Amino acid sequence: MATLRQRTGKDTQNVEPEGATVKDTGPENLANFFDAETCTRKGLCPVSKLRHQGEMLESHSLYFEQHGSGPEKIVFIMGLNSSSFAWVPQVRHFGRSPDHSVLVFDNRGVGYSGTPRGPYSTSGMAQDVVVLLDYVGWTEERSLHLVGISLGGMIAQELASLIPERFISLTLAVTTAGGKPWSNLPPWHGLVSLTKLLFVTDPEKKVPIVLNMVYNQPWLDSVSATDPDGRTNREVQAEGYRKRIAATPPQKPIGALSQMWAGLMHHVQPSRLRRISAAIPKVLIVSGDDDHLVRPSESRYLKNHMPEAELEVWEGAGHALNGQYAARFNELLVRVFAEGRAKLAEQGSS
Repeated sequence: MATLRQRTGKDTQNVEPEGATVKDTGPENLANFFDAETCTRKGLCPVSKLRHQGEMLESHSLYFEQHGSGPEKIVFIMGLNSSSFAWVPQVRHFGRSPDHSVLVFDNRGVGYSGTPRGPYSTSGMAQDVVVLLDYVGWTEERSLHLVGISLGGMIAQELASLIPERFISLTLAVTTAGGKPWSNLPPWHGLVSLTKLLFVTDPEKKVPIVLNMVYNQPWLDSVSATDPDGRTNREVQAEGYRKRIAATPPQKPIGALSQMWAGLMHHVQPSRLRRISAAIPKVLIVSGDDDHLVRPSESRYLKNHMPEAELEVWEGAGHALNGQYAARFNELLVRVFAEGRAKLAEQGSS
């Protein structure tokens, strides 16, 4: 197994204590993409000296932001080739809550994080997160809620295998336990869209492909329930994606392909799924029934091998659950966090 150690050079000396403010990194608009008033810390976490089978691999850094200062700490892990800015509905909701603290970051190979040479693995990307959690001081047992979506859910499975004792709850959204590489391929519509995105650089051509891939057509074409100007969901989401694209550097091809490889090669065996399910007080699996990237059957497979877990399948929902039904997703997380705490208390009193 690969091992990670923090670099001891200039960029990690005098590490600030938890809750300290780190000097802004990147362009000025980073300070405002989520909510400048709730941001308590942001910067680059060095991930270095990655050894695998005796070989020293390239060092890199993870861009991260912390929002809010409440006692309930949430770690969000984003999916394939998407930056942490895709968590906007969650960061703005939980970052403003007096009860929560939020940690979001760009996975290796995307956004403002480094792009080490590939190929990547979900286990290696999970080890990145261990270094980040140690860096920000989120190390106490039973102190964290973990939320992973899509590829982020795969990374979350590996992370839960590495440090299960730190988590109160685990939410796995539209994700898979994996298997053979060919069985990890998305349905045809999603596969075609992902392939197109490798060759499209023009944002105005890219946005429609992304929208049609992660949302379903009826929802995109319907009037937004939250937009005061009466625009369609397609118009609202297109505007959001354009802002995200403008706020982040273009992804390098090696980063996109390496993240895709990590997803294709991901596999958490049933025995490990059972150990994760038994080790974390509350586990939720949630998916949509109209997902173009991860089949709902993958969520049912997870449930079959995680007997303590709860399964929800949302009717009419596509892949980007956290954006399509943001309020519902946030409410679900609030319930999961509370139930995790309650089960932890029960375990402590028994």
